[in-house]
This record gives sequence, C-alpha cells and structure tokens, in this order.
Amino acid sequence: MIKIQAEANVPTEHGNFRMIAFSEDENDWMPHLAIVSETTDFSKPVNVRFHSECITGEVFHSKKCECGQQLDSAMKFMHENGGVIIYLRQEGRNIGIINKLKAYSLQEKGLDTVQANLKLGLPADDRNFGIAIEILNQLNIKDVNLLTNNPEKVKFVEESNIHLNSRIPLQIPANDISRGYLQTKKTFFGHFLDD
Repeated sequence: MIKIQAEANVPTEHGNFRMIAFSEDENDWMPHLAIVSETTDFSKPVNVRFHSECITGEVFHSKKCECGQQLDSAMKFMHENGGVIIYLRQEGRNIGIINKLKAYSLQEKGLDTVQANLKLGLPADDRNFGIAIEILNQLNIKDVNLLTNNPEKVKFVEESNIHLNSRIPLQIPANDISRGYLQTKKTFFGHFLDD
C-alpha cells in the first residue's frame, strides 16, 4: 500500500503548490505525486485532475501530443480555482519511454498511436487510475470535480467511493502534428473532444 513519503511547498510559475510524494518504498525514485494548490478549499468539492507523466510533452514540449499544455493549463486552473493534480508515473499510457519511442518510430511509418502500441505487442492503454483513487482517499477527498476528457477516468471515479460532482473539460486545440493523435483519442478511446 502506498503512503506519503515526503512533502514540501513548491513555488511555480503557475502558483504555490504543496507537493506530496506517494509510494510503497521511501527509496522509490519515481513516486506518484499529489500537487495541491494552496488555494484549495477542502470543505467543497475539490477540483482534481489525474495526469499521467509525459516526458516528451512536458519536458521537451513535443508537438505530437497535448500533455504538456494540459499540465500547464491544469496547474493554472488549480491555482485560480483550487484543486489537486494527481501526477501518475505512467509514461506513454504506462508502456515507458523506451517503448513510447519505439511506438513513435512506427508512427513515422504511418501507424496511429494505438496501432503502434498493438504492433509492439503492448496494450493500447495500460494505465490504472486506481492508484489515483487511493491517493484521494489518503488525502480524505471524497467529492470531486474531475478535469478530464477521458471517459475511463470518469468511470474509475464513478466506480469508487469518491463522489463525482462534475466533469470539467480540459481541451487543447490541435496543431498540424497532433491532429491525428487527438482524432485517435476521440474515435478509439471515446474521449470527449470537439472536432
């Protein structure tokens, strides 16, 4: 079972946050994180985003996805409205950066993101949002407004002991490179996205 291993205040360009590391082992160098805005009112439904790690989009600002922009937008939203980002170490829909780069290589040959994963013998999406529910429980958050376009995240909350008060869209406009990726999210995974 995961538990809090460390926490500290982290000032960012988006505002001040309390960063809390969760893992089973204090020596885990890739723990899941709860990023809690100092403006959060825990007496009301808490704005929450489940966000999976994306080193290519968040660190290197890849145009292939909208992950980095979603994280920035979520942090800005949480600072302005209060809330918590559950940052999950599930790179590349939980296939890891090496397999993600292999999938990118296959995409360069014409496959979409799902086809590339399947050709590598990997699941289309291997993420598990149950850990996010566990973190919410440890933070004693029982009522949430979920920032997401992903119906699977909505389902995880609805099937848990957490009450889903509302869903808040977090859409990023497509660019010429990400348009196909976002279309696959919509058609294959059923994400709530505008055209």
